[in-house]
Amino acid sequence: MSFKTSSGEKRIRVVIAKPGLDGHDVGAKVVALALKDAGMEVIYTGLHRTIEEIVKTALEEDVDVIGISIYSGAHLALSKKLMDRLKNMELTDKMVLVGGNIPQKDVVTLEEYGVDGVFPVGSKLDDIIDFIKKRIGARDEKK
Repeated sequence: MSFKTSSGEKRIRVVIAKPGLDGHDVGAKVVALALKDAGMEVIYTGLHRTIEEIVKTALEEDVDVIGISIYSGAHLALSKKLMDRLKNMELTDKMVLVGGNIPQKDVVTLEEYGVDGVFPVGSKLDDIIDFIKKRIGARDEKK
């Protein structure tokens, strides 16, 4: 399966997911649309996904990036579970981003779990896009 642009460039594939019982998905949909507009392929899983469903989707869709959006306050527990699941399945090559209602004091903990980028409410869409493009580009150059 090839995911290339008309110029032959590999398209970045992203899954955006809403884990747990959190029903606030406007932010996730806005980010998904911005990533699509930036030329990425985006799979939006919808609301109330389990970590297992998110990882399964990431594996089946062969994504480069897993983005989870959390407003419920369960970001630490859900992120830890996601990172543990990815490690257990040897999928540590996936970039993981966490966005939503994330207190600044929790950013270091999320990074310690292995989360690549944290984007709290109010983050600029261009910052998210640039972060992904730079990191994926640097990763692909190392291959």
